[in-house]
Amino acid sequence: MIAIEKAERLKTLPPYLFKELDRRKEEVRNQGVDVIDLGVGDPDLPTPTHIIEALCRAAEDPANHRYSSYSGMHAFNAAAADWYKKRFNVDLDPRREVVTLIGSKEGIAHIPLAFIDPGDTALVPDPAYPVYNTGVRFAGGTSHFMALTRENDFLPDLDAVPGKVADAAKLMFLNYPNNPTSAVVSRAFFEKAVAFARAHNIIVCHDAAYTEMAFDGYRPISFLEVEGAKEVGIEFHSLSKTYAMTGWRIGFAVGRAEVVEALGQVKSNIDSGAFQAVQWAGITALEADQACVEEMNREYQARRDILVEGLQKLGLSVFTPRATFYVWIQVPKGMASAEFAGRLLTEAGVVATPGNGFGAAGEGYVRMALTVNQNRIQEAVKRFETVDFLRAAG
Repeated sequence: MIAIEKAERLKTLPPYLFKELDRRKEEVRNQGVDVIDLGVGDPDLPTPTHIIEALCRAAEDPANHRYSSYSGMHAFNAAAADWYKKRFNVDLDPRREVVTLIGSKEGIAHIPLAFIDPGDTALVPDPAYPVYNTGVRFAGGTSHFMALTRENDFLPDLDAVPGKVADAAKLMFLNYPNNPTSAVVSRAFFEKAVAFARAHNIIVCHDAAYTEMAFDGYRPISFLEVEGAKEVGIEFHSLSKTYAMTGWRIGFAVGRAEVVEALGQVKSNIDSGAFQAVQWAGITALEADQACVEEMNREYQARRDILVEGLQKLGLSVFTPRATFYVWIQVPKGMASAEFAGRLLTEAGVVATPGNGFGAAGEGYVRMALTVNQNRIQEAVKRFETVDFLRAAG
């Protein structure tokens, strides 16, 4: 037997948030509890039939059984560019300004390898999707965290970033509509972000995974819609949430050609491209009628209304999301995020994600995902109403 010792980059990482949630959830299930999982943001709705049918047709074609292009099929990249034009009125060159991803998480995790050297700095929101910081650390860099606070509408205060830190930063991650807070962004903030990036020579990496998941007639904007944004940044998009395709692993990144090319260069040395049959299915998703997206959003909005109303009746401070399928909830005074989530699990059999799992600034909140049907959400609300510590909190 040889001694096995992990690399320092793994030793210093906290447990991946959702892996730890799975462990705790399984412990409670093993005790015979009927667990309602509002933890991980994985759509329960099925992928639309026309997309599945497109995959089946493409999978039967032997031409799709071989290695695909590292940067993606031209047909898929062109479909992504056409979709951006129709949805956001953004012009993109599919040959130079679009790269196919094996899900947007993959691209987000890999882009620091293209621009971050050991000791370099990236600006990362807090709380945030954990992969931003993880990708920076894997590249040997350091994250300067920008707190997202209720007082600032869960937007980073760019003016609060110290000048020396901003001048040293290579990348800045942003994410709107936001996970975990569900906050949305104004055009004015994106304009300020472009000016900030220009002033400090920073590449903006905008995670736009939730732009198509919106309610009450709200239509989120793209970072690239703002004048000058394509000069300073790249935007990551995913078909996962929009079309309930999380397991399919298909997405794309668009933006400044040199940034896209550098990400593609990293990918060409790490992976062999997305399965072409999945890319053909992605083309169908992007080019077909978007009524399926509207239908899914109506379902998520109905779930949102049940959950938010139930939590508010208990006296909890809840932020009603205009986008994403997450609900961001302030825990009662005197309780920590992990304690609150833990008691929900053990006393109500409901999984929520502690806010501090997304970063220190998430302490004092929990996130719930609208990824179970309306009956299950109603059941969760009924359970909340019977839990002593929740009734006392209200």
